[in-house]
Amino acid sequence: MKKAKVLFICTGNSARSQMSEGLLRKMAGDITDVYSAGTKPSEKVNPFALKMLSDSGIDTSGHYTKSVTEFLDKEFDIIITVCDNARQNCPVFPGKAVKYHWNLEDPASVEGTEEEKLEVFRNTFADISKRVSELIDMIKNMPKKKEKSGEKDLGINL
Repeated sequence: MKKAKVLFICTGNSARSQMSEGLLRKMAGDITDVYSAGTKPSEKVNPFALKMLSDSGIDTSGHYTKSVTEFLDKEFDIIITVCDNARQNCPVFPGKAVKYHWNLEDPASVEGTEEEKLEVFRNTFADISKRVSELIDMIKNMPKKKEKSGEKDLGINL
């Protein structure tokens, strides 16, 4: 079986897309090649995102922020924007990737105590985990040949 190539795109590539990448890599095993990038990448991955990943047994040593420009010459099977800003500023990629949009709130934008911030990250991480699980089911049932490229807004279900 050919591995599905998946790219998660966010604005800063510091939280939502990083958590999505880590979760899909862990949960999907060897059925995907997964990447994440930002339209305006931050200087570093958010420490709360790294905590969510490491608390789930995900190795974070390879996680760093990347720009979408690093991937413009690569073809993907699935491209998922995880925020509205990334959706609006997503560049065109070669190939016939199916595009999805997950409108996730930015946990990094929440102000408050460390515990309040952790709670928001936990909720976002749980939401991403559910969506990733549904994505894996979809990938396992992908037809051999894509019918056509396009964008699908799957809302809360994916």
